[in-house]
Amino acid sequence: MASHVKKDWRFKLHEVIYESNTRAGKAFDVGLLIAIFTSIIVVMLDSIAGMHERYGRLFYAFEWIFTILFTIEYILRLISIRKPAKYVFSVLGVIDLVALIPSYLGIFFPGAQSLLVLRALRLLRIFRIFKLGHFLFEINFLTQALKGSIRKISIFLLTVVMLTIILGSIMYLVENRENGFSNIPESIYWAIVTITTVGYGDISPVTPLGKFVASVVMLIGYAIIAVPTGIITHDLAIAARRKNNDLYESCPTCSRDGHDEDAKFCKYCGSSLYR
Repeated sequence: MASHVKKDWRFKLHEVIYESNTRAGKAFDVGLLIAIFTSIIVVMLDSIAGMHERYGRLFYAFEWIFTILFTIEYILRLISIRKPAKYVFSVLGVIDLVALIPSYLGIFFPGAQSLLVLRALRLLRIFRIFKLGHFLFEINFLTQALKGSIRKISIFLLTVVMLTIILGSIMYLVENRENGFSNIPESIYWAIVTITTVGYGDISPVTPLGKFVASVVMLIGYAIIAVPTGIITHDLAIAARRKNNDLYESCPTCSRDGHDEDAKFCKYCGSSLYR
């Protein structure tokens, strides 16, 4: 009997914390979003010198109030599922933990509180709260396409790095040092800025040969921009053919989403999805 009561208590807690299709669950999630927004605003206001001088102690107190609340929330999330490690190492779990660390680091390393703006990442929960599951699906869809193209893009980036080193070294040889190309690293920096079409203009060639090399680099830059776009588009087309309709209900054991519409068991841990 005691075991049944304990299980029922954890189940109810899981519904409130992880599910947004109940009144209590939605109220909890909306309250959490408001707390996250408010804590971010406090950190931003505290970074303003005038505001810090006048309300520094108040901001400090608010930061710790929010930190304690988020810590309690994190612990409750661990308690309410049967396999806490699944949540700890999930994307949202890592984000929740990273959002807590800066406050505690600030005890030993002054200034670490500025990292509290990382709490903004927790706003990703808004997709689950307001039933924007299709956005989560599209994010997963894009992630799959990026995973498929990561090897090709890595090879492409390695080629670009080698190209910028060569072009930077050439510019170091053909341009005078007084024109800003004082060393090879500085020349490589110019090559990166030029080939990516950013063009800060802090360093520019003066000699005719240098201008010719710069023109070649600019034309290469336009060609380079199209390559990763084509790679990702190709993999998006492949991922589109594998697209299926997923249902976004959180597993009571591992809290993972993305189950099939007719699923009876979690495809990640095998637990029953029945309420």
